[in-house]
Amino acid sequence: MEHINGGVCAAKGFVAGGVHCGVRKNRTKRDLSMILSEVPAAAAAVYTSNLVKGAPIFVTQRNIEDGTAQLVICNSGNANTCNADGEDIAWQMCELAGKTAGVKPEDVIVASTGVIGQPLPIAPIAEGMAPLYASLSDHGSPEAAEGIMTTDTRLKEVAVSFVAGGQVCKLGGIAKGSGMIHPNLATMLVFLTTDCAISPALLRQALRENVKDTFNMMSVDGDTSTNDMVSIMANGLAGNPVITETGADYDAFCEALNEVASTLCRMIAKDGEGATRLITCCVTGGKTVADARIAAKAVVCSSLLKAAMFGADANWGRVLCALGYSGAELDVKQVDVAFRSAKGTVQVCAMGASMDFSEEKAKEILLEDEVDILITLRDGTAAATAWGCDLTYDYVKINGDYRT
Repeated sequence: MEHINGGVCAAKGFVAGGVHCGVRKNRTKRDLSMILSEVPAAAAAVYTSNLVKGAPIFVTQRNIEDGTAQLVICNSGNANTCNADGEDIAWQMCELAGKTAGVKPEDVIVASTGVIGQPLPIAPIAEGMAPLYASLSDHGSPEAAEGIMTTDTRLKEVAVSFVAGGQVCKLGGIAKGSGMIHPNLATMLVFLTTDCAISPALLRQALRENVKDTFNMMSVDGDTSTNDMVSIMANGLAGNPVITETGADYDAFCEALNEVASTLCRMIAKDGEGATRLITCCVTGGKTVADARIAAKAVVCSSLLKAAMFGADANWGRVLCALGYSGAELDVKQVDVAFRSAKGTVQVCAMGASMDFSEEKAKEILLEDEVDILITLRDGTAAATAWGCDLTYDYVKINGDYRT
């Protein structure tokens, strides 16, 4: 497996694009994106666990219940959530996109992101559909990625190649996410594409298992969005024998999926609203995988720890505090903690107790824009990784007037 260029257009038979249609007032920003497969594809998705769900989620759930999709349509600037006519608008988006691209509206994955509780006008989307379709190309992944952004400051796209059934396959994705990130089953909006041939049943299985160790292990601010969705289309154009059972080819597919998903997680966490550094918490020695996941997620979710990271303060007590209330089964008297970055590694806690370390060296390590928190539990052999970011003044500034 190796990283390649192309994002959602890296796999054979996929084109993408993005335009400004007028949902957003800022004409310099794209607000409508499309991803199209040359042929119908196996499809799967996971969605937010929030009881308040965006209307597009319900429409997408119905559309891909048969395990097939061919097109993704997504707008930014308005979440189409908590609107009386929301599902009707989402379905109209499917009809407009399908008619323009020659795809059945039932084979459309529809998504929206932006402000909650404001009606989504269909007129600008209808007017933008023809220009959007005309913008599609096999190098249009960046434009599609831009069209789904809200408070994001960076494009998020990645792709890899891998071998399955003796054929080179490709898997890529784009994502948006900067705030309201504390997912359960999915995260923000993530669109994945692959030319690997795999059955809808195994595609669903692979995606559901993958999010447990990737998107569910990420948090920016503790708020679970109403519109979270991770979707994937697999069109089979790589020519490999269809993966219909677990084995070496399925494992290769899952490895590629994990690489793309975990890379997008890092990108999203690093681009957290107002963030200045990416925090990666690596837990080893957990009693069970569940315990390791719970422990790692608690650390990156701690507001006190996030604030300490913003100040480059090696306040390791906040790490132990988070472990203590996490709910994970562990022996706090067995815990080691260390901080690591490009400037080196410093151990700050041994066997749950303080130890001598250089505060100056620790600060130098924590001033880097990517910091790892290394936790050893000594309760077993399970491990887990979680991603987050620091908590800064700018997070409050961004969200203090987000709607107005």
